[in-house]
Amino acid sequence: MRTRNREPQLLSSAGVLNRMDRILAARNIDPAAVAELPDEPEPFSPLEALSAGMPPRYQAAVADHPAVLDWVREVTEAAVAPGRGARRQVTTGPSLLMAGVVGAGKTHQAYGAVRWLVKNGVGVRWKATTAADLYAELRPGSDTDSERVLAAYSRVPLLILDDLGAAKWTEFVEEQTYRLINRRYNLEVPTLITTNLRIRDLKAYLGDRVASRLHQMTTRVEFEPVDRRRHSAAA
Repeated sequence: MRTRNREPQLLSSAGVLNRMDRILAARNIDPAAVAELPDEPEPFSPLEALSAGMPPRYQAAVADHPAVLDWVREVTEAAVAPGRGARRQVTTGPSLLMAGVVGAGKTHQAYGAVRWLVKNGVGVRWKATTAADLYAELRPGSDTDSERVLAAYSRVPLLILDDLGAAKWTEFVEEQTYRLINRRYNLEVPTLITTNLRIRDLKAYLGDRVASRLHQMTTRVEFEPVDRRRHSAAA
């Protein structure tokens, strides 16, 4: 049986290039044309990737409220790296309750806070929803698996819960709010909550069980009673 002697394989960079030229020539491809192809664009930065997943209105949101910046620092300090050289991740931390009139800038500050975390080099898996949208997803008869939805919002490392107290109170609303807040309270994962209700009025709307947990798990801040949307439109 005869064996064919193969051409020795060159391991140097020149050998690799020569072999590549032969492959291109066999396919009638001009190596010079390949060399002139533009470089691939750089991948998105973490901040660009984060902004792409945000509503357009908040993709450039900047947090500048002192209480929000304090929250960012605390969450940043609590972030941990899963391994040597790995990026720090949000796994636990404090929560923040922002109360104020419609248009005070609470939602803007919430999204800005998430952007600050990523800008500071902290990785974060997060979700955002309004309370009304959450109840719609959890309501019996919806097209979603309500228990799976609730579990996802309960366990995500960072949650923006917007407009708590805007939905009409029902026993269903109170029960689902309690289930969500209680789970996040027990897991000690950070939650950014906004509400148009005054802090002193939350207890009457949410009930004792939810109000008690929010009192313990959050830092509470009341925004100035100024509708910035109308103010900026008038300017």
